[in-house]
Amino acid sequence: MNTLKFKTTINCGGCVRAVTGPLNEEPEITSWQVDTDNPDKILTVQGDNVQPEQVIRAVQEAGFEIESMA
Repeated sequence: MNTLKFKTTINCGGCVRAVTGPLNEEPEITSWQVDTDNPDKILTVQGDNVQPEQVIRAVQEAGFEIESMA
């Protein structure tokens, strides 16, 4: 299972709700969470064969900025 981390602008419960649909629609993502208490609003994504591009596209479609923490 891959674990990917991203800096985002997802900073509140409403923001988390906004990205829930797009992230849940990605079949390779098995779980995800956003640490809104962290200054970088870290999104952690887990899944088999999940690619950073998939996560970035889903979050951007929801209207948020996202940057891979490679």
